[in-house]
Amino acid sequence: MLLLAVFSGVAPAQAANPATQSATPDAQSATPEPATATILATEAQPAGPVRNSDRRKAAKLYLTSSKLFVDEHFEDAMRGFEQAATLDPGNANYRLAASVARSHAVTALIQAAAKDRLRGDAAHARATLAHALELEPKNIQVTQHLYELGDDALLGQSRPAYEQAASTIGEPVKLEPTPGVHSFHVRAQQRQLIPQVFKAYGITVSLDDTVGITLARLDVDDADFETAARLVDLVTGSFFIPLDAHHVLAARDTREIRQIYTPLEFETVYLPGLNSTELTDVVNLAKNVFNVQQAVAEPIAGTITVHASHSTLNAFNATMRELLDGRNQVMLEVRMIQLAHTSARNTGVTPPQSMSAFNVYAEEQSILNANQSLVQQIISSGLAAPGDTLTILGILLASGQVSSSLFNNGGIALFGGGLTQSALAPGQAMLNLNLNSSDSRELDQLQLRLGDGEDATLKSGTKYPIQTSSFSSLGASMPNIPGLTGAGTSGSLSSLLASYTNSMPNIPQVQYQDLGLTLKATPKVLRDNEVALKIDMKIDALAGTFINGNPVLNSRIYQGVVTLKQGESAEVVSELDRSESQAVSGTPGISEIPGLNNLTNKNNQKNYATLLIIMTPHVIRGTQAAGHSPMLRVERGPGP
Repeated sequence: MLLLAVFSGVAPAQAANPATQSATPDAQSATPEPATATILATEAQPAGPVRNSDRRKAAKLYLTSSKLFVDEHFEDAMRGFEQAATLDPGNANYRLAASVARSHAVTALIQAAAKDRLRGDAAHARATLAHALELEPKNIQVTQHLYELGDDALLGQSRPAYEQAASTIGEPVKLEPTPGVHSFHVRAQQRQLIPQVFKAYGITVSLDDTVGITLARLDVDDADFETAARLVDLVTGSFFIPLDAHHVLAARDTREIRQIYTPLEFETVYLPGLNSTELTDVVNLAKNVFNVQQAVAEPIAGTITVHASHSTLNAFNATMRELLDGRNQVMLEVRMIQLAHTSARNTGVTPPQSMSAFNVYAEEQSILNANQSLVQQIISSGLAAPGDTLTILGILLASGQVSSSLFNNGGIALFGGGLTQSALAPGQAMLNLNLNSSDSRELDQLQLRLGDGEDATLKSGTKYPIQTSSFSSLGASMPNIPGLTGAGTSGSLSSLLASYTNSMPNIPQVQYQDLGLTLKATPKVLRDNEVALKIDMKIDALAGTFINGNPVLNSRIYQGVVTLKQGESAEVVSELDRSESQAVSGTPGISEIPGLNNLTNKNNQKNYATLLIIMTPHVIRGTQAAGHSPMLRVERGPGP
């Protein structure tokens, strides 16, 4: 309301005196009018108090958004919290709740994009991550997932193996002759003909002493520079080397002179994936075919340094490009998942397995006779009369000084009377309720870059030492030295020699055996960019038994070939270990009756160990054309 009143007062004043405002602009800029000053002061003031209706509306939005948050509708909850914070800016809980809801919404979008990526729907995953980036532009996790999608896209693109370097140290000299064509009808000495022709195109020639003075003749019409220079070389038997854009050196065309004057260039050719033998073959190709005198291979860096002329390097690069681009490369992604489950269950009741019968009078007399001193103390202290046998026995058992195995298992059952009174003492009964269970998962993810038909071996496990033999440096061939190797005249030397010979060290000879997984994969790229994957898997483990002191190994081998499209996965499942045992404890006969055997004690133990291997090939460089050549039908004409 205050701003409206101020603006209504300013508008008539500006309309009433426009000439005065335009005449004194400096005064107005230096000292603002009272109306303008009032506006600035009003905008600088803080917002007014929140109305109760807005505060109640914000509280309702907060409650509604909280329910949406519990139902995992995080974006709707975030917008509700933001509206509540707008209505009631003083409540910091609304802004904090909106931030938490935004974080949960972004996390849910990242998880949804990860699922789309596993299903191969890259477009939907990219759209989901873009939406998450709109909610939180500075989220590093969203940016990282977008980078991973970009890497997945690069895996499906085929790139040539042999590419020229984008940057060089120096460029070769290039001539810049004047454009146009010229006609020549010249008969002169070689040293005069060559400068005359080149001068017509603006090129200055420096003649070497090897250029002769023999007469030469050139007749040509409408020739450009390249044609004229080539004809001059033919009729004069010379060649020229560019010195700069407008100067050349001409010399006699012989092999020795070319080696002297031809400028050589250095080039490092990067050939990743080639072993030392293949690099040596490339060096021999450069020397024998292209007459390159200096070619050095670096097997560690996977490079070849070539020192040759510019034209030779161009020919060498063109040949290598055709040779290497004909070899495909596959990125093999291997994921190994090991699942282990161990479960032990012990439940049920173990009834008494034995029962003892005894004579009560004989057992009483045995206990009293074995503890006469304690009986005398009880009688002398007045706790029991001399003939009160049951009271004396009760005091002895209650004091803990006397114990009997007949009373350890609980109550007893009496039968008979007098001296023949007997009792039955049952054995111990047990109730078992025990459960132990554990699950473990182990994941290894590897990426192997292989050439077409190249073997890759992956080992996961340990090396187990196996003793094959032993060696001792001391033996029976020791020289006989009296007093040292023999007893001599002293009897103490015998014991000294015996202790020394018995302590001769034995040096074991050990061979290490690979235990665990050995996986060998060989990809072969087909013409339609499918991959034929040859799999050779071997699993070695200790059997737990020994023969002549050497451990026995268990081996499991799988071999096969599977054809996959690019991006498809092959799964190999191996059950490493599986054991199950069950023990029943109960009463014979009763434990075997259906229905009653559940009441007896059961001890179940289960162990499972499974290995899952997932292999996914990606053709990262495919040089063969997709598809097959068209089929040709040859029809035979009618016979005679």
